[in-house]
Amino acid sequence: MGESWKWQQTNLGYAGCMTLPSLTDLLEELSHPQVRDLAWTLLSPPLLRHAPAAQRHPLSASRWTERPDELADWLRLLNRQPAVLEAWLAQRSIRRLGLYYERLWQFALSQAPDIELLVANLPIRQNGQTLGELDLLLRDSEGIHHLELAVKFYLGLGDQTAAHERWLGPGSHDRLDIKLQRLCKHQLKLPSTPAAKTLLSELTCCEIQSALWLGGYLFQPVPGCPPPAGANPGHLGGRWLRHQDWRGFVAGNGSACWQPLPRHAWLAPAQLMADAVWSKTEFDRWLIDVEGQRQAKLLVRLEPEPSGNWVEQERLFLVSSTWPAM
Repeated sequence: MGESWKWQQTNLGYAGCMTLPSLTDLLEELSHPQVRDLAWTLLSPPLLRHAPAAQRHPLSASRWTERPDELADWLRLLNRQPAVLEAWLAQRSIRRLGLYYERLWQFALSQAPDIELLVANLPIRQNGQTLGELDLLLRDSEGIHHLELAVKFYLGLGDQTAAHERWLGPGSHDRLDIKLQRLCKHQLKLPSTPAAKTLLSELTCCEIQSALWLGGYLFQPVPGCPPPAGANPGHLGGRWLRHQDWRGFVAGNGSACWQPLPRHAWLAPAQLMADAVWSKTEFDRWLIDVEGQRQAKLLVRLEPEPSGNWVEQERLFLVSSTWPAM
């Protein structure tokens, strides 16, 4: 079962012998929301240990992985002086969480001391038709790499199968098997198309190695289910619940402090100042207002720390009573 609120970095074979800072320890020090999201992006474990295509951490050949104190110090400096990150993110309109995740990676790779970010979001066109985009093309000590990035939130349907098609996005239309098929059968093959080869020859004459990096969270139903096939044992996750079952779920712990998170805040675990935490009356009013809505809501359970901040302890998707709508 994945980690619900113990934010740990795992070192897996596909990443080589990587040594990265502890995400848990760093997030205790970082307070700026976008810097916390950046740290989460760089240090959180992938969803899968075994994928149908090669996986590669974008920083796997960087000096930062051998000297984790340097990466940690860079993140601490950004936390004190976040203007450069804020300006980078403000250069483009970022409405989708996936684009925000990609921009955070682009920023880190543009700042890494021994990585050259050659191009990002490169469209591949043929006869006026766009075939797709290459998320990243970078050069490091191991060569030229094409990387496809994705951050996903999948909910298990609760049966005893580990089939990927039984893990759905909160909107119930996205599925883990469909995403993997799209990555492996289309996006990772783009560099080998004639249109891409012509375009990429202007950037490099070296062989290009393609791989994916899939981050995010896996959410199990209450009371639980097996993870999807090939899941990383250290994946991050939570639980999900239908709206009609909420009252029974909280009946044994009515004093717990739950609060919804806006979509742009779904990456790093929540950290709120005391005056931003809802009262129980505010939450109950919100719960009535959203009853019957089809859109899933991500909730976090918060507890206070000695610093005065309230920190996420657990996350849970609250879905409609008719979910999934397939």
